[in-house]
Parts: sequence; C-alpha cells; structure tokens
Amino acid sequence: MEKIEHKMVAVNGINMHVAELGQGPTILFIHGFPELWYSWRHQIVYLAERGYHAVAPDLRGYGDTTGAPINDISKFSICHLVGDLIALLEAITPNEDKVFVVAHDWGALIAWHLCLFRPDKVEALVNLSVHFFPRNRKGNTVEGLKAIYGEDHYVWRFQVPGEIEAEFAPIGAKSVLKKMLTYRDPGPFYFPKGKGLEAIPDAPVALSSWLSEEELEYYASKFEQTGFTGPVNYYRAFPLNWELTAPWTGAQVKVPTKFIVGEFDLVYHIPGAKEYIHNGGFKKDVPLLEEVVVLEGAAHFVNQERPHEISKHIYDFIQKF
Repeated sequence: MEKIEHKMVAVNGINMHVAELGQGPTILFIHGFPELWYSWRHQIVYLAERGYHAVAPDLRGYGDTTGAPINDISKFSICHLVGDLIALLEAITPNEDKVFVVAHDWGALIAWHLCLFRPDKVEALVNLSVHFFPRNRKGNTVEGLKAIYGEDHYVWRFQVPGEIEAEFAPIGAKSVLKKMLTYRDPGPFYFPKGKGLEAIPDAPVALSSWLSEEELEYYASKFEQTGFTGPVNYYRAFPLNWELTAPWTGAQVKVPTKFIVGEFDLVYHIPGAKEYIHNGGFKKDVPLLEEVVVLEGAAHFVNQERPHEISKHIYDFIQKF
C-alpha cells in the first residue's frame, strides 16, 4: 500500500482526499458505506500494474475528505455526490473525455446516477452489489423499505438526525465497523432501538480471513476522526433525492455495464431483486448491460472478500474498450 499516493483536491466546495496510483486510462473507484477509499486497496494496485490510472476518493463526509457541512442533510444529496466526482474528474483528468467507473454499495448508487446525469463522462461501468433501482413514481426508498421490513430496518433507523450516532457512541467505531464489514447474512440488516449490536448476528467467518485486525483499525481510526453523521446523511437524503431525480423518471442508463453481486449479498435478497436482475427488468433499464456475475459463496463486501476475483473481473471487462 505504500506505493499509493495521496493528495487533497478542492472540488465542489469541499476538500476531497484522493488515493491514486498508476498511469494510463483513469478508473474512478467509488466506495460504499461504511467504508473509505481503502476498500479498493487491492484493486488499485492490481489495475495500476496493468496500465491504468486508479483514482479512489474518500467521499463527502468520509475519511480525510473535509469541508462538508455535516449538519445540513441537503448538502448530501445525490446531486452533490455526483457533482463532487465530476469536479474531481475535471481537476485530475482534464485531458480525458471519459473514464472507467467501478463502484460498490452506496458508491454503486452514486455511479448509476453519474451515468444517468453525465453518460458523456463514462466509458464503461462495473458496479458491485447494488443493481440499478429505477425511480419509483409512488414514493421514496425509505418508505418503500419501511413497508417491506418495518421500523427496525437500518435505513429507517438512520433517518432521525443524531439518534443512531448516539447509539453508536458508547459501542465505539471499531465494534460497529467490525459488525458491519463482516456481515454475511443474506437477510436484512436490522438495528432494533435500544438493543445495540447484540441484535446483529456475528459473522460466521473469522475476521482475519479477509479483513485483518490492522485493516479494521485503519477504518476505525478514520471513523473515530469523523464520526458517522456524514455517512449516515446519505440515507437521510433519500427523500430529497427522490424529489430531485423526478426529471429522470423512466430514464435508462446508457453506458456499457458489468454487474457483480455476491450470492449472499443482502441487496441481492431484497424481495424482487433477483427477478429484476435476471428476468429482463435490469436489461430494459440498462440496455448496454453486458454481463451479470453472481459470485458463489460471497456476501456484500465482495471487493474485499474476493479481491483477486473482483480485480480480474474489472480488468477483463474494461480492457475491451
């Protein structure tokens, strides 16, 4: 990891921390929740060694990126998140018309919208874990998930400003992150009020199998520094995003795409997800979807759990362009 270079870039009103390595066509890596640029540590090295310029920022509110007003949920809208990345690309790849985008979890949601808003900026997309969710004309994501899973579901529990942060505080960032980053249950993630982390089943695999104590410490050190408010604000902005994206109701993602999901990924097990992905709905909304890969035995944090496989899947796809 010592080869990876780090710098700060002023973009869209914030100071964005960026990890980068290599020379060649740019690959923009977009991390998820509760993560950092560091989630792409394996892929950055692999792709840089194969002739690519790997760029992985800490997103707004995360890690060493600073300047986002964490008490203003409206500053965490999908338009801000995509705007940050467009500004980043303009700053560090001024001579490239298009870049490759690789994203996971919340990063995948951002990447879908990046492709909706600015398809002219994306050569090809590899998205992990979170398939495209077409805008629901009837209501926003939060209400939809509450209707399916009830009020103990983590997305609903994240909605009240300050509430989940207060519950996390006595537990500590390291314990919270260990529970989340090793979560392998294909069922939904519940966080019942007042029950803390005991309600979440322990991971059936040893921490060290793909996330070492040292790696967990790196995540924990950054979340102890920033807290969880910025990252959780992404979920709090869901209702606002639903309003802002009204012009894209029914719009297609017209970027060449490869999608990869773990067999035991909780997103893959949302009611209707498998049918949407495999029975034509996904291809209808993303007409340039070229490949869907379901990794047997893998769960949600697939880029860390299966680093070499994911790196190879990315390379095999993007080197065609």
